[in-house]
Amino acid sequence: MATKFGMRVDPWWRPLLLVGGSTPANSYAELNEVGLTISLGFLFNRTIARSDIESAEQISWPFWMGVGWRTNFRNQLGLIGSYQGVVEMKLKTPIRVLGLLNCDRVAISLEEPEAFLAALNA
Repeated sequence: MATKFGMRVDPWWRPLLLVGGSTPANSYAELNEVGLTISLGFLFNRTIARSDIESAEQISWPFWMGVGWRTNFRNQLGLIGSYQGVVEMKLKTPIRVLGLLNCDRVAISLEEPEAFLAALNA
């Protein structure tokens, strides 16, 4: 059974994220028995095997990293619509982003981060 968790997008960031096609309907994290599908507009939609998620925890997203589709150009990908409710997952196998970067950490802002972590760890 799949459980869908809405991405948290603060009202003042919605116009910025709309440029990348992010709407409430296509900005989510969907967890099922096999994997986790993360979508933030038409710029990012990827499924990560559940077995590839090494760990997950709620973090404080640094203000200087900004919102939207973010990377530190080393190993982290951020899909951020709010500085609140951010969960970071460490991956066993890095994912390729933009055909250039290998990221082994993915951070997403969620409406219900605690419920997401509980479902992921169940």
